[in-house]
Amino acid sequence: MTHPELRQLRYFVTVAEELSFTRAAERLRIAQQSLSQQITALERRLGVRLLDRDSRGTRLTAVGGTFVSEARAVLERTDQALAVLQRARRGEVGDLRLAFLTTVANHLLPPIVRALREQLTDVRVTTESTAIGTLVAGVTSGRYDAAFTRPPLADGLASRTLTSEPVCAVLPEGHVLADRTELDLRDLAEERWILTPPSSWEPWHRAYNDHFHEAGFIPDVVHTDANPQNLLGLVAAGVGVTRLARSSRSLRRTGVVFVPITGAYAPTDVIWRPGNDNPALVRLLEIVTNLAATCDLTRSG
Repeated sequence: MTHPELRQLRYFVTVAEELSFTRAAERLRIAQQSLSQQITALERRLGVRLLDRDSRGTRLTAVGGTFVSEARAVLERTDQALAVLQRARRGEVGDLRLAFLTTVANHLLPPIVRALREQLTDVRVTTESTAIGTLVAGVTSGRYDAAFTRPPLADGLASRTLTSEPVCAVLPEGHVLADRTELDLRDLAEERWILTPPSSWEPWHRAYNDHFHEAGFIPDVVHTDANPQNLLGLVAAGVGVTRLARSSRSLRRTGVVFVPITGAYAPTDVIWRPGNDNPALVRLLEIVTNLAATCDLTRSG
């Protein structure tokens, strides 16, 4: 006995349901002779007689009656598998592994995950909030399908800007410049600065240095900390000033004042590795692009 072809199983089930080769051939839209030949080939392949055919008509044998329900189940499962395959090809099922830069997770993660849950109900979404170095390495290695972060990044990654927001000087409450509606970076030339360490992500710090150079000064950095919440706490304590995107206001509500810096903006990008063949990634990019066009993703939650 050898395994039958799915086509032969489908032909057999149709004949079993119609109990007529004529009607079954019409339903299958094939010649009756071809149908008869395929049923004979199936019986020969299985080594059993499935149907009795005589002048009185077509009847299932005892073995055929037992086999038809199993054959129907195989065909139904095959149809289900093909349907899942098509949904997977369209990115409607599967897995999405996402990373969020720590400083954008607070305001980006809720609306993005909410939209994915609404529009990709059968895709399993996992998320991690992480530092920039781990995030870039994870996308590059394939650990993450996509990530949400701030540029500049590294070569070899694809990106799409979703939103942009003002960069602000973060001052302690009561600071002489705290009541200003906008500041030029050079207004802060004499301040003590609290920044992230250059080792946290060198491309960012090269950009920062260019900004300070254009403003005509080298900042007096008195303290470094990679955690933005700690930066805010140190500013509130009066240790110095820092610069953060406006959305970071959601990380601390008291003790600090955010004042936009003239001409300074912080984009937020979605990044992915070119060549990632996860179909759900394509749907993710469509969804987050539409989301960015219809709502303010810099607002918390």
